[in-house]
Amino acid sequence: MLRVLFVGDVYGKPGRRIFKNHLPKIRDQFDFVVVNGENSAGGFGLNKESARTLLDAGANCITLGNHTWDNREVYDLLQENHILRPFNYPLGTPGHGMHTFEVKGERITIINAMGRVWLDPLDCPFVGMNQLLEREELGSIFVDFHAEATSEKTAFGFFLDGRVAGVVGTHTHIPTADTRILPAGTGYQTDAGMTGVLNSVIGAAPDGPISKFVDKIPVRWSTAEGQAQLNGVILHLENNQCKHIERYQYTEEQ
Repeated sequence: MLRVLFVGDVYGKPGRRIFKNHLPKIRDQFDFVVVNGENSAGGFGLNKESARTLLDAGANCITLGNHTWDNREVYDLLQENHILRPFNYPLGTPGHGMHTFEVKGERITIINAMGRVWLDPLDCPFVGMNQLLEREELGSIFVDFHAEATSEKTAFGFFLDGRVAGVVGTHTHIPTADTRILPAGTGYQTDAGMTGVLNSVIGAAPDGPISKFVDKIPVRWSTAEGQAQLNGVILHLENNQCKHIERYQYTEEQ
């Protein structure tokens, strides 16, 4: 059985700080750690500094999302097998969306997918998953589904139920309370939540988002400062089934 920790979207320097400080304290409880790092560089994308911080803290794999291309450094980073962007970008897009790792003599395959409702019109993740799952020797499969709509995420979970070991959503930055094992054995949660400042608007200082909603004028958001919270999901995987799943949350002391 593989004990896996999945950590939701790391947002900016405060998110990197709590991840760097807290993960080493619990790292020996897990066989494999996946973290979504698409907001780790100032809230927008992944760069070499933020990737190194996450990996040095103990992450085995970094997944991304709609902010994949916000930093030019990502083109070099995507050459690494342990850094994934959504697989359903068009054929020929730099990088890759899945990789199979060897852990404790077992295989675990991590897949990064992105939804299409209210996001870029990428290739269909449902059809694409059918093709990916035709491959052999994938072991236990975990999917980070980076999507906006809860309905699309839930449908994706049931679509993959019994075919992958786990599906956990990212992107909306709010942890959902629907953690469960689906009928055919797939661990599921609609959104893992964010790793960043607790008193913020999805990681940003509130003034920017409030101004956008009130004035309808585009404003460059700034990363919030203050007490951070780490949100994630723990899964125990065996033979491409989920035997246990639970939410994980840690908040810094004031």
